[in-house]
Amino acid sequence: MQPVIAKHDMEKWADYLLDYSLGGVKADDIIMIKGENICWPLMNMLQDKIFAAGGLADINIVAPDNDRGKVWGASMAKHGSKEQISKVPSWQSERYKSMTKFIEILGVADPELFRGTKEDLAQEIMKADAPIKNIRLAKPWVLTLYPTKGFADMEGMSLEEYSDFIVKASTVDPRLLEEVEENIYQLLKKSSEIKVLTVHPKTKKELELNLNIKGRNIVKCTGKRNFPDGEVFTSPDANSVEGEIFVDLPVFQGGMDIKGIYLKFEGGVIKEYTAEQGFEALKKIIETDEGSHRLGEVALGMNNGMDKVLKHPLFVEKVGGTMHIAIGQSYPEAYVDSANSEEGKKIISELQSKGIYNQSAQHVDIVTDFRPGGSGKAIYIDGLKLKLENNIWVVPE
Repeated sequence: MQPVIAKHDMEKWADYLLDYSLGGVKADDIIMIKGENICWPLMNMLQDKIFAAGGLADINIVAPDNDRGKVWGASMAKHGSKEQISKVPSWQSERYKSMTKFIEILGVADPELFRGTKEDLAQEIMKADAPIKNIRLAKPWVLTLYPTKGFADMEGMSLEEYSDFIVKASTVDPRLLEEVEENIYQLLKKSSEIKVLTVHPKTKKELELNLNIKGRNIVKCTGKRNFPDGEVFTSPDANSVEGEIFVDLPVFQGGMDIKGIYLKFEGGVIKEYTAEQGFEALKKIIETDEGSHRLGEVALGMNNGMDKVLKHPLFVEKVGGTMHIAIGQSYPEAYVDSANSEEGKKIISELQSKGIYNQSAQHVDIVTDFRPGGSGKAIYIDGLKLKLENNIWVVPE
């Protein structure tokens, strides 16, 4: 079952992805478009526009049991072995090396197909996929989400209602976020410490988490990487993360909902963790590797146009008045201006050896709600308490 999307909306969506997010199509571009077959209407619109502009479209159709199109799907994680997982065909990395730009369209026919995997094999697949993920991240890329009945059912919405929400959010001019995010961006640029206060809903205990962002680059997100967008992020010094946090908004990962997450950090490392729902899914994430016991991102959600809180991380992390942290991989652009230069690679390597830059096969965003009724209570930037106005983070006068 396909959603009904007006042609002019599909064209506007595709134009934003190609012209705004990726900076246009050049004659020597090879642009990979990756997604499940159920996302074909948007994939087809994109390839038509790429060919018309003189570039090449590499259509990468993902198997329905393969979450995010990794090197292997759920079948391997149910029935395979570590030895089999290690035999990744060389053509996979060659294909990613040959592309110049990348569009991933998130949208699945049946999220149930991702479930029932063996924990140890799922972790090995994440590790085997990491080198290809790093190739992709080193090139211009953007993610978007196509509405499917599988995802609509996951959100408890009709396909029509879900599609209307996704399309509306994906056809708003992303440049409107520039002004909304500017003051928070400028404050974080000159700051060193973030203190996050949350409350555990069962024990009523106030929890405090502290992170150091001194010297980090701050990134305004206005549709260049995620579409739709709306966050200001950086990667903290991974060694500096200390304290406790409760994360209340549900997140969908690997075919499972995870909700009500508690984390305790000591010396930058997750020492305790629980979840009210989806504990096994959380455990799979955290126990993947050494880096998945640490943090790679902290960010503020700045899009108050999202009037529904969805479970999918592409959307829930953007909601105005929220904050998210990411378990796992740091973002290189938070540490250096040019991660692909020799100097940039050298700096990243040095920071990684010191534990400041975090390396992991995982990068999983988990979100706390600071709006009325949420578990989030306050965020302080170098001692200054941020305010919420119309569900947008603002710097007090």
